Amino acid sequence: MQIKFTKMHGQGNDFVVLNGIADAALSTLTLEQIRALADRHLGVGCDQILLVEPSNNAEVDFRYRIFNGDGSEVEHCGNGARCFAQFVREEGLTTLSEIRVATINRNLILTVAADGTITVDMGAPRFAPHQIPFVAESEAPHYGLMVGDTKLDIGVVSMGNPHAVTRVENVESTQVATLGPLIEHQSRFPQKVNAGFMQIIARDHIKLRVWERAAGETAACGTGACAAVVTGINWGLLDETVRVSTRGGELKVTWQGAKDRGSPVLMSGTATTVFKSEISI
Repeated sequence: MQIKFTKMHGQGNDFVVLNGIADAALSTLTLEQIRALADRHLGVGCDQILLVEPSNNAEVDFRYRIFNGDGSEVEHCGNGARCFAQFVREEGLTTLSEIRVATINRNLILTVAADGTITVDMGAPRFAPHQIPFVAESEAPHYGLMVGDTKLDIGVVSMGNPHAVTRVENVESTQVATLGPLIEHQSRFPQKVNAGFMQIIARDHIKLRVWERAAGETAACGTGACAAVVTGINWGLLDETVRVSTRGGELKVTWQGAKDRGSPVLMSGTATTVFKSEISI
């Protein structure tokens, strides 16, 4: 099968983007084909594959599907959403500056500014344990989590996908490659979890590293940035607009949750097209 693709990234979080509107056969890719595309040695290589599909709902402009490198389909990706917005405009699929997109479990609004900055309305965060999902007797701002012999203090939130956030003194010296998979596979997360490690620099600035489910540590994670800021605000440690420094670049996250926990999280950043090509899978 010959596949046309676009390689993109958002703050170093990289994607293979596929136009399922131009080629409907892309919607039938097998698990093995998805894995082959994502393989960094034998395929194109990426953190995730993004599939653009036509809308089947008058309330949205496109459907948006996300696959991890292991072939599993996931709910949400903030950096991917920005790449999605840039891709559909570059491909001439829309001229809209406000794009409505359906994901597997929610609708998003993507706004493209004149300077190329893309803001994603990520929707309201969810905290109830059954919505994460997370095994706990009741909702709380802090939870104790055992990983091996270590007890971590975490915040748990869903940004359309599950996140566990812990505060660290120095994000660069944190053993993300060790702690990340232990948190990801902790039995209290029945669908696994993305693990965020947040260092607070100031009330309006954090540094962040994220271990993503089925992907490992990525250069940046949009939903992880949102989850970290939401957690920091819930803990009374951050203001409502925060600069998030990742290894791949910077994002801006705004949440008015101190006033209204049901308000949406807004994430802003750029998206970059690296190249377009074809591959036989």
